[in-house]
Amino acid sequence: MNLSQFIANKTAFSEPSAFVGVIIKIAIAGVAIGLAVMIITMSTITGFKNQITDKIFGFWGHLHITNSNITISNEQTPINGDLMFTDTLLQIAEVNYSGDEEGLPSVSKGGVRHVQEYILAPAILNTKSDYEGIYLKGVGFDFDWDNMDRYIVEGRSIKLSKDSLSNDILISEITSKRMKIGVGKNVIVSYIRDKDIIKRRFKVCGIYKTGLGEFDERFSLIDIREIQQFLKWAPNEIAGYEVFLDDIDDLDLMDNYIYYSDILPRGLFAQSIKEKYSSIFEWLELQNINETVILMLMIIVCVINMITAILILILERTNMIGVLKSLGSTDKSIRRIFLYHGLYIILWGVFLGNVIGVGLCLIQKYFGVLKLDESDYYLSVAPIEFNLWSILIMNVLTIVLVLATLVIPTYLVTKITPVKALRFK
Repeated sequence: MNLSQFIANKTAFSEPSAFVGVIIKIAIAGVAIGLAVMIITMSTITGFKNQITDKIFGFWGHLHITNSNITISNEQTPINGDLMFTDTLLQIAEVNYSGDEEGLPSVSKGGVRHVQEYILAPAILNTKSDYEGIYLKGVGFDFDWDNMDRYIVEGRSIKLSKDSLSNDILISEITSKRMKIGVGKNVIVSYIRDKDIIKRRFKVCGIYKTGLGEFDERFSLIDIREIQQFLKWAPNEIAGYEVFLDDIDDLDLMDNYIYYSDILPRGLFAQSIKEKYSSIFEWLELQNINETVILMLMIIVCVINMITAILILILERTNMIGVLKSLGSTDKSIRRIFLYHGLYIILWGVFLGNVIGVGLCLIQKYFGVLKLDESDYYLSVAPIEFNLWSILIMNVLTIVLVLATLVIPTYLVTKITPVKALRFK
């Protein structure tokens, strides 16, 4: 232990004057509150983005492979569902690909986890007293129900049989409440084809809720073979494939790789869900700006509090500075005393900030105290997701940045002369 650290220990842990004691407590509180807000902000925004994107990808997959022909009326153009390229997709375990787009990694973290076929068709859902326009999403035997089951709040998933068409329909909670129909009730689905109205009776097998209004208000799920009959498509004709990846971080890389490689047959193209629902993802990107602004403001608050505290400590210890200078201490060694003192304050603040921030996050994570309007935020409870490495990095950066700014106010020591300091009271 050097002399500067020894003196800092003696002065820092001795009983300060009432005024200085209050200033130190305010400085500790400033660092603690600032760090706590940063931890809560980062954990909330991380959980917010991850849960919403998980819902979107869980409902739609990560990539869509469809026909590249687009009609003027934007109608679906069927593709041959018997094409064998899906086997090639499922064999993708890792991609080493360098495209023209900058900023993308060249090696993927995973590959393709699952591929499933789908068809979409506009229709009208009828009961005796009400009707509503919806989109029917046709799903087949390859549909990943393990992914969808977590959103089913009542009833069960669609049961498919190879011997006959299923008359099950899975509707959203919003549709259920609007039309006042529950599990086990019959509904009529009307579809317009060639100026003719085709009607089919379905039984509500279950009710789902993703919390994403754009999906819940519009989509219901039925047997894909029913839609093929509506559209007069062959049993092997589908609208496209939904591709699920092992790791969401590979989305842009896989999108480019599949689109520009020779995997897809001529006439097909791949598109990421981020492109199809760009408005939602642009809104999520704005949360990064909010997070950055809040973190910067909290760092500034911590810095201002600590600079104020160090200046007051220097003024309060003016006599001590004069004595040390008269005994031959250098400005550098005296400045180091106050930097050590500032470090102790910062460490106390960081400790309390972690206790407060992590504690409040744990309460929210396990008890869901803070509720949200699901229609506006897509979630009913403010989400929390910890990233221990990010919290550790935030702690280190807070200590380093705040301590580095304290170097400037300690230069006040160089302006204090022994004669004037010993007269100072």
